[in-house]
Amino acid sequence: MKLNVTEEAKKLLLDRIEQHNMIDPSYYSKYDVKRGLRNADGTGVVAGITNICNVHGYVMNEGEKQNIEGELYYRGYNVSDLVSALDSEERFGYEEVVYLLLMGSLPSKRALKAFEGAISNNRDLPDGFFEDMILKAPSRNIMNKISRSILALYSYDDFPEAKSAEDELMTAVSIIAKLPVIMASAYQAKRRFYDSQTMFMHQVRPEESTAETILSLLRFDRKYSYEEAKLLDTMLMLHAEHGGGNNSAFACRVLTSSGTDPYSAYAAAVGALKGPLHGGANQKILEQHDYIKANVRDWNDEEEVREILRKILKKEAGDRSGKIYGMGHAVYTLSDPRAIILKREAKKLAAGTEYEAELELLEAVERNAQQVFAEVTGKEKTLCANVDMYSGMCYRMLGIPDELCTPMFAVARIAGWAAHRIEERLTGGRIIRPAYKAVSKPRAYVTLADRG
Repeated sequence: MKLNVTEEAKKLLLDRIEQHNMIDPSYYSKYDVKRGLRNADGTGVVAGITNICNVHGYVMNEGEKQNIEGELYYRGYNVSDLVSALDSEERFGYEEVVYLLLMGSLPSKRALKAFEGAISNNRDLPDGFFEDMILKAPSRNIMNKISRSILALYSYDDFPEAKSAEDELMTAVSIIAKLPVIMASAYQAKRRFYDSQTMFMHQVRPEESTAETILSLLRFDRKYSYEEAKLLDTMLMLHAEHGGGNNSAFACRVLTSSGTDPYSAYAAAVGALKGPLHGGANQKILEQHDYIKANVRDWNDEEEVREILRKILKKEAGDRSGKIYGMGHAVYTLSDPRAIILKREAKKLAAGTEYEAELELLEAVERNAQQVFAEVTGKEKTLCANVDMYSGMCYRMLGIPDELCTPMFAVARIAGWAAHRIEERLTGGRIIRPAYKAVSKPRAYVTLADRG
């Protein structure tokens, strides 16, 4: 946004803004500040207790961090086991995972049917919501529109500040149900207003699962295969939750601890997820992947792949950030179980298509990233592919536009945010308020006339 000011006024307003807003990096070690709430060895500072999810990527052995194969547990259940079980039963599983995260146990057949019905019956947006909240103010970025739409739902709730566990659950289920429709509607409005393309809107089909609903709403002909819907369902399951320490879940818990309403807390979580260091990474990976595709002549030449990675790390190529997107994780060390599952499932759908070679190129990046990182930086660091490495490619194979990669993440992760909000509401009891060390020195007041 541009301010309506003269160049002279702009210069005066921006004078020394960077100079007075930069902290000397040496202060972090001087005062033993856990920057990013991380310990010196990269482990996270323990800020809370949760019964919802366990992200397991290393063990501490006699005070030393020991790398292990990654594991992800929802309410004690290994996610890999959940995915495998639902595959063998040939069922969609996202709704069951949402129930598990919110209620703490796997549902009976009767409970699952009732829960699926609750989600299906609450997908429709309030009367006039699309016209007033989405169509009249379309956004170039769908994440911003999702956040605004969640906040707007507050106005359509007769008791938005109600605080009982039942109220929290009803609100959570309502938002979980509506988010796919909000995303698809926001995308159509964006297409019409900013892309000059035809906008098409479909009615929600109550018999469709969440994965089927998304594909049905986004495709003009509403057609999709079971294999496509199953892959998307698996992705929703894998993205549904990832512990209380991830940035967006923590943001949700921080706002919840203040006593604010659920709509404000969930909207804040969306804002956190949007960032390229969090959920927005999947879109950055696709951008980097396209750059590598265009600048590597032989995708099967490992040395040529390594050379482009060297240039990326040296900030000579790509977006000049010096990052190999999709590699490395705050908790996982040897492997990210979500990436392993997605790569396996992606290969099934890509077999015999033009995406097969692209997946092999992604694998080449994965194979060579750690070696090139050590070579360029001189540091030995265990790097594994994270879930974002393959999620964007999966979305492309499903015909989901790149700009919906991060919104798709939000549509899935709302389940985890809701579980963490409810847990924080019922057991937190104290506002989250960490300390910051002030390093500014006292200064004497100078009158306006004497400031020059």
